[in-house]
This record gives sequence, structure tokens and C-alpha cells, in this order.
Amino acid sequence: MNIKAFIPNFITLLNLFSGSVAVIFAVNNHFNFAAFFVFLGIFFDFFDGLLARKLNVQSDLGLQLDSLADMVTSGLVPGIVVFKLLELASNSKAVTSIDEWSETMQWTGYTFNLLPFIGLFITLASAYRLARFNLDEEQQSYFKGLPTPANALLILSLPLILEFQNNDLINSIILNKWFLIVLTILSCYILNSSVKLFALKFKNWSFKSNAVRYIFIILSIVLLVVLHFAAIPLIIILYILLSLFNNIN
Repeated sequence: MNIKAFIPNFITLLNLFSGSVAVIFAVNNHFNFAAFFVFLGIFFDFFDGLLARKLNVQSDLGLQLDSLADMVTSGLVPGIVVFKLLELASNSKAVTSIDEWSETMQWTGYTFNLLPFIGLFITLASAYRLARFNLDEEQQSYFKGLPTPANALLILSLPLILEFQNNDLINSIILNKWFLIVLTILSCYILNSSVKLFALKFKNWSFKSNAVRYIFIILSIVLLVVLHFAAIPLIIILYILLSLFNNIN
């Protein structure tokens, strides 16, 4: 086995491991830990492709493995998080058992609250976006639609804002079921839209060639310093607006 060729794939597997751990935490309502492992997975996701290019060991296997890892870290986890937030917003569990399990491991009744399952549409939209990305050979220097890691950051920022910002107005918005439904619809749309969004890939370090990237990075840092976790949704909006402005120019 070519060890050098396996290094990027190992980093990708670390992304998948991080996403799998995040799933466990998200299912158990430990959103802070889920967010941490999603951030860690996205970190690995950034470096696996970079290493593959630097080592000149890009492969179809690596491409497919990367998408499978992203499907968990940036597709399944945000879907579960919105599922859980919709449970909180509706003050009702998605599945409620009427009777406890019997000794024969059979239940006699249960009720469903279908609203939280809307959150899983994000998972479906992420899968569709990743499949399209693998078949699209144009997306080298730009993206069509919002990348799944960016969408995952947007969704995972919501429980962090609830936990650490502790603003009554913001909390009431995030835990409003209609806000979460609209956010889910917008998320599914922007993931699979044809809007061209710039990629943070630098062919050189000149400001003229990378003005939009430098402006985005600087403004993002300022927003994070000032607003902390509440800055993340604004950064995603900024990313989309700057991309639209860049397309016009």
C-alpha cells in the first residue's frame, strides 16, 4: 500500500469519525459537544483535500470517501440538530410511547409529532448536493450553491447561540417553529441552487486577485470578535452577498 496516498484518506476518516461522534451527542441533546466535533470534522475536511493536492495523490476513491464523510458530519448532524430544535419549539417529542415496552419487547401504542421530521430535509438536500458536486467538473475554483460544511456551521451555530449568547429575543426567534421551518426550506434551496459562490482557494497571495477572499476573511474575524457565535449566521449571509457582488463584477 502507498502510505503517502493513504494519508489524505486517513484525514477524511477522521472527519467521518468526528461526524459520527457528533451524531451521538446531537441525538442525546448535547449540542455543544456535537458542534465541537462538527467543527473538528470540518477542520479535517479542509486539510484532506489540501494534503491530497500537495502530495499529488488525488483519487476517485478520495473524492467519494470525502463526500461520504461530509454526508455524516455536514449532512446528517445538522438535520438531527434542526429535528431536536423543532422538538423544543413544539414542546413535544417526535415519538411518544403510550405504553412502556412489554416483556416480549413489543409496544402497544405510540404517537407521532411529524413536525420535527422536517429538519431531516436538510440531510436529504445535503445528500443531493454532494452527489451533484461529485458529478460536476466545473466546481474547482467556485461552488454552485452553499457547500455542506458552511451550511452545517450555520445550523450548528443556533444551539450555541442559545447556550452562550442568552438573549431572550434571539432565543425566541431560534425556538420559533416557523423560523426553523423557513430556515430549513432556505437551507435546502441554497444547498442546491445554481448561484456561484467563491471558494477560499488562493492561487497566489496578491490582493488584486483575491480581494473578495481577503475582505471576507477580515470581516469574518471582526464579526466573530464582536458577536461571538451570533456572528456565524451573519458570516454565511456575508459570504453569499459577497459572492453575488463578485459575480456581478
